[in-house]
Amino acid sequence: MIKVLFVCHGNICRSPMAEFLFKDMVKKLGKENQFIIESRATSLEEIGNPVHRGTRKILDRFNIDYSKKRAERITMDDYINFDYIIIMDEYNRINIERRIEDKYNKIKLLLDYTDLKRDISDPWYTGNFEETYSDIVLGLNGFYKYLESINAIK
Repeated sequence: MIKVLFVCHGNICRSPMAEFLFKDMVKKLGKENQFIIESRATSLEEIGNPVHRGTRKILDRFNIDYSKKRAERITMDDYINFDYIIIMDEYNRINIERRIEDKYNKIKLLLDYTDLKRDISDPWYTGNFEETYSDIVLGLNGFYKYLESINAIK
């Protein structure tokens, strides 16, 4: 079982978008039984809140259900239990590492799995959910190819 945790600041925009798009991707590939995929926040600001309307608009376009998702904060148990902690920007890393030491080097930027090697902008501030969507899809494809290259996917 490959356990993947996507993390952003509030867990209402980028990380749930990545969570649900990746769940949809692996389901369409017939690999969903090989994954546990969730998302969390680094902050307490949005805890309990639903997915942001900009992310909902993207997910609705693909008929992806996110209705039960509420923002949650990453915990030490999450760090221990998940194989991959995939963050959206370096600020997320700083916030996680204030509370959790990355002694197993699990924390990676989503775009580290691409040639871009940069942050994914927060659409809460930019308002550009389409750009965020494009970056996330690029990162998810790169991450999936990485998993294939290490023979993690059966």
